[in-house]
Amino acid sequence: MGAAPASRDVTSYGMGLAAPLALFFLLFFVAPLLQLLWLSLHNDTAGLHWGLGQYLHFLTDPFSLGVLGSTLLLGAEVTAVCLLLGFPIAWLYQRVGPKLQTIIILIVLLPLLTSVVVRTFAWIVILGRQGIVNATLQSLGIIDTPLKLLYTQFGVVIALAQVQMPLMTLPLITALGRIDPNLDDASCSLGAGSWRTFFRIVLPLSLPGVIAGCTLTYAAAITAFITQSLIGGGQMLFMPMYLYQQASTLQNWPFAAAISIIFLLAVLAVVSVFTTLGRLSRGYGGA
Repeated sequence: MGAAPASRDVTSYGMGLAAPLALFFLLFFVAPLLQLLWLSLHNDTAGLHWGLGQYLHFLTDPFSLGVLGSTLLLGAEVTAVCLLLGFPIAWLYQRVGPKLQTIIILIVLLPLLTSVVVRTFAWIVILGRQGIVNATLQSLGIIDTPLKLLYTQFGVVIALAQVQMPLMTLPLITALGRIDPNLDDASCSLGAGSWRTFFRIVLPLSLPGVIAGCTLTYAAAITAFITQSLIGGGQMLFMPMYLYQQASTLQNWPFAAAISIIFLLAVLAVVSVFTTLGRLSRGYGGA
């Protein structure tokens, strides 16, 4: 009988501690989101007519759908590059000594210690027509004229991959660190080669880290307004800049709000897919 009041006291105490966070969440996330949704239901900038006109405008406009598709594709490309480069780094981290591990983790965390604006301008210098890449290739005689690397899809992907690399590498390091090293030895002793061991043991057991890294990297890459704008320039348009143009330049706030809601739903859909894959991978890895 005495356990029930004690349990209620603990629950009340926990709710009291969570109340400030819940209030903060309601005031600075839920309330602005509801206001954004309310604004998107205006069919005109004056707010005199209500309806779904802004959503129909976006969904029936080939240009707007093209911008959304390009943004989602950009996120997939950046995520793929980060995964291909981040997995070997995480694998190497687990197989070197403590001193080299410190160096690797410092290199991985270095982008997080530098302002995103500074990193982006550094990539402008590197990818420019007179930048380090073109100057090196010309000095080696590989090219005669500078390559166009800046203001291209390739340049945006490379710059974003470097910026978002820690978001991919850190979850992979954690996932690979949880794998028992004896499994590799057991696989090799049973006659499996290195590649077979990797695909049958290491990769399945590291899938939760892969899914977590892909989720973080994808969400961060498609919303990276500064890097997309500076590296892509005026020749490439993605959803964050499209939203900014509608809100600040054209003062079309209802359409900008509709763009925000549609973009949010698209990102949530992709994240939901990653979350589902993560649950399946945990079951697969556990099996």
